[in-house]
Amino acid sequence: MSRFRKGASEFAARRSKAVLALYLALRIIVGGLLVYHIIRGNYESAFTCLLALVLFVLPALMERRLHIDLPNTLEIIILLFIFAAEILGELQSYYLTYPYWDTMLHTTCGFLTAAIGFSMIDILNRNSRTKFNLSPIYCAVAAFCFSMTVGVIWEFWEFTMDRLLRMDMQKDTIITAFYSTALDPTMQNIAVPVTGIRDVAINGQALGLGGYLDIGLYDTMEDLFVNFAGAVVFSVIGYFYVKRRGEGKVARQFIPTLVEEPETLPEAPAAEPKDTE
Repeated sequence: MSRFRKGASEFAARRSKAVLALYLALRIIVGGLLVYHIIRGNYESAFTCLLALVLFVLPALMERRLHIDLPNTLEIIILLFIFAAEILGELQSYYLTYPYWDTMLHTTCGFLTAAIGFSMIDILNRNSRTKFNLSPIYCAVAAFCFSMTVGVIWEFWEFTMDRLLRMDMQKDTIITAFYSTALDPTMQNIAVPVTGIRDVAINGQALGLGGYLDIGLYDTMEDLFVNFAGAVVFSVIGYFYVKRRGEGKVARQFIPTLVEEPETLPEAPAAEPKDTE
């Protein structure tokens, strides 16, 4: 944990007052929840709090390891995103209390990951040590593809956790109609409509759900669609940012930049002693 403490100290030393105040406030809240859940014996919730505390340190570790500078706006959104997903979403059950909470987070994630993907390309474009000169449309497409790839990998992770650990990360959806070729009596691959579904029974017992219980497909596709929307929005912003070469004030708040160390001048050779006769 010494590495994380060092990252936290560097975070405090280099951040703006707004970012530092938010960072400390969130750590105090999560730290208090960690102690509370340990005392109550809720070790799964305590692990979630510990995970959030570790994630809070990641921005500082990224800056130190990758030699980049994260804009204050991006850091604030990252910290709030971690708190909203892990503490409010998981511990406070906001995913169930507010139907669009998960949608909001996935949209934000699509936007942020597109910004991160865009910055990796833009750093190569602006780095004097490389010879890349990629077009604005290429940068935008690369950022979009990076964001969608992250979104797909996350859905893979949710499915894997549901299958192996018997979790329910891919939330269920109640639907009242669907179409299925498996119900076609002619076996000619015709989609048979099943409409007006009012309830579903499990082991002969009606659940009173008011519809059919879809187990994860709708949730997964909705997450990918909103990730797509967030990625498209930032890709468009990034396109004009590169095209106008850094004039966009919005994009500048979300694009990390490379911190180039100043070049050191070579030391002058020591003067040779003169021969004395």
